[in-house]
Amino acid sequence: MATRFNPVSGVDALDKLLERSQAETVILFNHDPHCPISGRAYAQMEELGDDVSLVDVSKERTLTREIQGKTGIRHESPQVIILRDGKPTWSASHFQITTEAVQSAANDGPK
Repeated sequence: MATRFNPVSGVDALDKLLERSQAETVILFNHDPHCPISGRAYAQMEELGDDVSLVDVSKERTLTREIQGKTGIRHESPQVIILRDGKPTWSASHFQITTEAVQSAANDGPK
């Protein structure tokens, strides 16, 4: 199964993701399409075979500040944040983003 990247744009979309995380695990990926390290992380995320909520940090600067404010996790790029019950349960950035690490974190708890 191929990974489905779902673009996230605007604060309303973030609020809907936080709400959705009450019922299911949400994988949020902050990605900069102009950064080679983020490109490497994107390739790792492509191997997940799951739904991934994708934030283009080069276009969504206000949204990245909102993510930081609502999750309490300092913004980095690339960055993956796992959301459950309206809050973050795991995060990783840069070279910590591997298919295996994200799969393990996403599957570690109720879906």
